[in-house]
Amino acid sequence: MSRVFNLLLQRREAGILVMIVLFCTVAGAIQPRFLTLDTLRIVLLATPLIMIAAMGQMLVIVARHVDLSIGSMLGLSAIVTGLMFRGMPDVPWWIGFFVSVGVGAGLGLLNGLAVTLFKLPSIIVTLGTLSLYRGIVFIVSGARQIDRQFIPQPLISLSQTSPIFGIPWIIFIAFGVAILTYLFAMHTRVGRQIYALGSNPVAAPLRGIQVTKLTLLVFMISGGLAGLAGILYASRFGYVNPSNTGAGFEFTVIAAVVIGGVSINGGVGTVLGTVLGVLLLGCVSAALPVLGISAFWQNAIYGAVIIIALIIDRTVRQRGILSLTAARRTA
Repeated sequence: MSRVFNLLLQRREAGILVMIVLFCTVAGAIQPRFLTLDTLRIVLLATPLIMIAAMGQMLVIVARHVDLSIGSMLGLSAIVTGLMFRGMPDVPWWIGFFVSVGVGAGLGLLNGLAVTLFKLPSIIVTLGTLSLYRGIVFIVSGARQIDRQFIPQPLISLSQTSPIFGIPWIIFIAFGVAILTYLFAMHTRVGRQIYALGSNPVAAPLRGIQVTKLTLLVFMISGGLAGLAGILYASRFGYVNPSNTGAGFEFTVIAAVVIGGVSINGGVGTVLGTVLGVLLLGCVSAALPVLGISAFWQNAIYGAVIIIALIIDRTVRQRGILSLTAARRTA
């Protein structure tokens, strides 16, 4: 038993996978209809937007920063794209992807510039831009919703079906983003430098790492992926409402990333762990209505899971330090 526990502590992904299996088993025992293909579809449709944004947030946190404005960037990107569709109904629907991702990347760049130029903590900067970007959403939209008739049908169809077993395209897009993030983070020089920066920001410049450029890059990626999630939000729900599009989204994304084993101290985290963290939250959100639990408990459950994840992260780090100290004494 102790060996299994040690394995779970050493490999956070294994622990998260066990949590998913245990949660689904318990939920299925309480309510058998939870373990059906319909529930699996609900879980998969609940996760793409979170997964896409979580990939960008993962890189930001690995670089020892945090982006609290991700929900507002999603909302502003979605509303700008929706206004374009409403004002120019003849524009090709796929142009919306370039617009939404471009708006998000630009907003992320502003976050990065504020952090690097003024040497401000990213949590303070993005806390401010969270409110700033949300205010701009209401200004540019006039507090008016972009209704379904203005969203192109081909865009909406991305969340409905595909020729591949009828699985909606939005799910393939989300996992495609995860795969590209893995290849970037683990198999490129820039990706490895992001981990090095998060592990030791003081030593990073001494190793030839361009800290400013990397910081701007991770915030731009985070913003760009928030923008991608923004246009897919319009696809998934068929409307864009300035009051609730992306509201509170940052909390869910950060929860998924932290649960996935990404250390808030930077330098540690994997794409696989983040994907599993997203799937765990998807299972929780899908189980609540099936089990008859009020949706008001969702944030409380997310908060409890975050605290547990942080305790596990702390335990893993302490065990790693103790093991390293013991090894040095032996040597």
